[in-house]
Amino acid sequence: MPTIFTRIINGELPAHKILEDEKFLAFLDIRPIKPGHTLVIPKREINYLFDMGNDQLGEMMVFCKQAAAALKRSVPCARVGVMVAGLEVPHAHIHLIPFDAIPDLAFANARPMDPEKLAALAEKIRSNL
Repeated sequence: MPTIFTRIINGELPAHKILEDEKFLAFLDIRPIKPGHTLVIPKREINYLFDMGNDQLGEMMVFCKQAAAALKRSVPCARVGVMVAGLEVPHAHIHLIPFDAIPDLAFANARPMDPEKLAALAEKIRSNL
């Protein structure tokens, strides 16, 4: 059974995409910890981030760097944090989270965000790529 992320990649489920190439996809989390919270995934379904080959993992980090730069230009923040948990969805993914202080990174702070606000934010981030 395909993961929810594979269904997003295949266009079966909607997503507020901010960056995409032939190997990776970055889209806004619908339950962000902070506005701009982005998920970066490989298009090939891989269960665990560290099951990826070294080359692909390196390429994914370069892709994350590009997305993070656009986030930094779009969302007021001190930094863009990088987090990997890998428990909720069995598809490798990296969280990019704009933040000002460590407490901003608590997953307990995740709340649904209005779809219209997500769409507007995604457009702003794309314009800053």
